[in-house]
Amino acid sequence: MSRWLRRVGALVVTTLTAIGLTTGSTAQAATPTHYTGQLPDGATWVADVPAAWNGTVILYSHGFGPLEARNAPDEPTGQALLDAGYALIGSSYSGPSWWALASAPRDQFASLDELVRKIGEPRRTIAWGTSMGGLVSALEAESGHRRLDGALTTCGLVAGALNLNNYQLDGEYALSRLLSPAQPVKLVRFANADEANASGAALTKLVTDAQATAAGRARIALGAALMNTPTWLAGDAPPGPADYLGQEQQQQQALAQFVLGFVVSGRYQVELAAGGNSAFTRGVDYRALLSGSPLARQVRALYRAAGLDLDAELGELTRHADITPDPQAIATLARTSQATGRLRVPSLAIHTTADHLVPVEQENWYAGRVRAAGREPLLRQAYVGAAGHCAFQPSETIAALHALESRIETGRWPDLRPERLNAAAAALGAPGRYLGYSPAPLTGAGHR
Repeated sequence: MSRWLRRVGALVVTTLTAIGLTTGSTAQAATPTHYTGQLPDGATWVADVPAAWNGTVILYSHGFGPLEARNAPDEPTGQALLDAGYALIGSSYSGPSWWALASAPRDQFASLDELVRKIGEPRRTIAWGTSMGGLVSALEAESGHRRLDGALTTCGLVAGALNLNNYQLDGEYALSRLLSPAQPVKLVRFANADEANASGAALTKLVTDAQATAAGRARIALGAALMNTPTWLAGDAPPGPADYLGQEQQQQQALAQFVLGFVVSGRYQVELAAGGNSAFTRGVDYRALLSGSPLARQVRALYRAAGLDLDAELGELTRHADITPDPQAIATLARTSQATGRLRVPSLAIHTTADHLVPVEQENWYAGRVRAAGREPLLRQAYVGAAGHCAFQPSETIAALHALESRIETGRWPDLRPERLNAAAAALGAPGRYLGYSPAPLTGAGHR
């Protein structure tokens, strides 16, 4: 048995107790010491240090949303980590908007400094980020090598803001143009949050109403493909590979239930941080864009079934594309919100295979960036076969953490095959769902 799996076994009892998977009696751990503080730029931070601290600090970066300090992705995972001896710390970031990449790495490290002044230098510090926080942890892994020993990125937005804004805009533009050509929806340069929310609601209504016809379903599938929207939302398994109607139905449900409302309103927050709009459609060849999508076959099949001319509609999208970017916004996001791939510490990234808010294809783009920077030996990626954004079980993320710790301790990556990760998760109380998987290229990234 490897040292990594032995280490997992030694932590089974405390972790099982923390996530509520044991029925026997176990003595309650002492209440952790709770710390809070405020940084000079206004960011707040929160930390918890268990009485039996193991010497490791988890520097946790939260995702997109209100600027509130958090030090764990969720309560069960946080409790499991505390019971296993980890200290947890995280900051709120200081803005200027929910897209807080300009301040987040600085605020995270400043918060860590505050904690160190109270408890002393840790034996080890590991960055852990989820969603937008995954981009924060990726940036920390490039800049904080004297402060960090490793980074765990979960459901991370590792392709950065420029790619995110562009592929989301591609899909939104296609839905607006094809479903409502006479009354296009405003998609960029929002004056305020209410205007962005109204646009999100308008697109949501278009997608809801269009689902009633074959033509509408075909056009929804095209918009979904351009947005890298997965075809699995609900159920124990995704629709079959040729069940194109079933795939589109799940895409439509995701778009209408939460995706469009969230990402369009979120664009306003990104524009606030960037000082303008970074995304564009002018000059994009939408035929070429779809041809590179793994969902092209589905789109073509639904267009044929609806009796629509896909090539003509792609040509129409290309001819009418007129959204241009603000150069300063591009420069700001390129400086603050894009990973270079120049890793300085070992980094493990995990992602669900059907993530509707941060598509798993972002991992393909990120791996290419790391490879181009010559840092490929420092990166490993693993995939959980599940639908949902950050829809991990605590045992799956903690198993990944232990694998990263093995790499830090030994200088060599442990066996990260799915069966080994699943065995480690099972030893922590819940069977893992890791599987062999290679994400497709990120649609909308290569044309810019």
